[in-house]
Amino acid sequence: MLLSLHIRDFAIIDDLEVELRPGMTALTGETGAGKSILLDALGLLLGDRADAASVRHGAERAEISASFDTSGITAASDWLAEQAMTLDGECQLRRVIAGEGRSRAYINGSAVPVQSLRELGEYLVDIHGQHEHQSLMKRDLQRQLLDNHGGHQPLLAQLAGLHSDWKQTRQAIEAIIGSDQDKTSRLEFLRFQLQELDALAPLAGEVEQLHEEHARLSNAGELLSTCGTHLERLYDDDRSAQALLSQALADLEPLTAIDASLKEAGELINSALIQLEEGVDQLRSYQDRLELDPQRLQWVEERLDALHQVARKHRIEAETLHTFQTGLIDELEQLEQADQQLQKLEQQLQELENGYAKVVRKLHTRRVKTAAQLSQRVTEAMQTLGMQGGQFEVGVRDNPSAALSAQGQDTIEFLVSANPGQPLRPLAKVASGGELSRISLAIQVIAAADTRIPTLIFDEVDSGVGGAVAETVGRQLQALGAHHQVLCVTHLPQVASHAHQHLQVAKVTDGQSTRTQIRALTDADRTQEIARMLGGRKITDSTLQHAQEMLTTAARPQDERPAASRGKTARSSNQGQKTRVTS
Repeated sequence: MLLSLHIRDFAIIDDLEVELRPGMTALTGETGAGKSILLDALGLLLGDRADAASVRHGAERAEISASFDTSGITAASDWLAEQAMTLDGECQLRRVIAGEGRSRAYINGSAVPVQSLRELGEYLVDIHGQHEHQSLMKRDLQRQLLDNHGGHQPLLAQLAGLHSDWKQTRQAIEAIIGSDQDKTSRLEFLRFQLQELDALAPLAGEVEQLHEEHARLSNAGELLSTCGTHLERLYDDDRSAQALLSQALADLEPLTAIDASLKEAGELINSALIQLEEGVDQLRSYQDRLELDPQRLQWVEERLDALHQVARKHRIEAETLHTFQTGLIDELEQLEQADQQLQKLEQQLQELENGYAKVVRKLHTRRVKTAAQLSQRVTEAMQTLGMQGGQFEVGVRDNPSAALSAQGQDTIEFLVSANPGQPLRPLAKVASGGELSRISLAIQVIAAADTRIPTLIFDEVDSGVGGAVAETVGRQLQALGAHHQVLCVTHLPQVASHAHQHLQVAKVTDGQSTRTQIRALTDADRTQEIARMLGGRKITDSTLQHAQEMLTTAARPQDERPAASRGKTARSSNQGQKTRVTS
């Protein structure tokens, strides 16, 4: 649930904070006062695209933050836990937009990419726009609405996995079949290449080892000479380093009895003598292993030349010859076993198609059942929205010949009969703009009632309706408020009067700058606002009386309302509770 929203230097808002409660909240005000700006700001917190125009004129940056209670939202809590951003059942979202258009996003104080706001926002808020009916005529959206209403996501996820595996298997089969035409010539070419490589038999790491050996053999004379010279100087000569160190050690040893401080020097010279002897042993061992071998040197040179020559032919580095040979062997084996592999893939493809068909049948059955329920509920809603005798039906037609897709093989279409006696026809061909708006509203309210998302926002979805129909819309939104937090931007007093909380948005100016402010209305203020919405600029006593009557009726339980006003209602109004709003 949305607990609070704080906006600073955004559009025409300088500094605004609003705290929200459960139930239905109405946002009203004159056209252009900034009601939709509040929703735009919330949209940015949920990952909408930002630009420099969002920043208030003269400000360096815009900042929007909101606090949500996630203690009862399992999906959101799980997402936050996966990202290691859990904060005791609360979630803080923040978005900062710089003057040049760049933005930064934060969740519970941690910097995140905007995509993370979108992912988390899908669990927190569901926004229904006033132009949503325009996309209602698209078949894809109709299918999504039906599947969302029926909770078909697990089946769709299973179907998508099968379809993905099926596509990959088909591509593998096509690759094998497509290569059949060139398979014979490719096999001959591979065998020819491998015949030469097998004869050469390059080893892994061989080239590097040969280069090291070649360097040693080609410089063996110099290495032997240098080793011999220094063995004499270090050990074999009468005046060698070993002899001098031994003599120094022998001379110092009796002197340590006279001056003990010489003992440390003697120990260091003895250590040097030990290391010298170890070094001489290694040097002599190296000299013994080293020999002049012109024949071995010639063989190494010829071997390197052969390896580099074949590598140049294949346009690769000599060091990669062994890996190249291994790759050719693998390809040859795959081509030689292509028939067996093809048979295996075709069997796998058949199994995937059988599994796909089984899930498609199950999804079709679920869709038909859901379509009947949704059709009945929307038809009932149409009767209360000024379309008496109208009928709505979700057509679900199985199309086994259709290409396999991740969404199944059903053709789904919304059908409507706006007036009694008229046949059902596709929604786009029958409904007028006003009828389409009301049908869309009915579907949105029904879909919203089924969602687990706690906060639902309706942005002037009641446009195009009025009178008793508008009162029905208000009752339906009020009923939604019993189980969800509902924010409704509206121009209709019939809708606003049903809210549990009423916020008024106004634009104020001092002649030099303009800003938006918002305030929670008291009972008396609310009567004035409803009267303004009813009667325009001039508010008469009768208008005030009518406004008070609307508020009183909307606050009554269902069984206490006059017959003309009875309908499905939510709890009584919470308008007496305090709401802190600053601007």
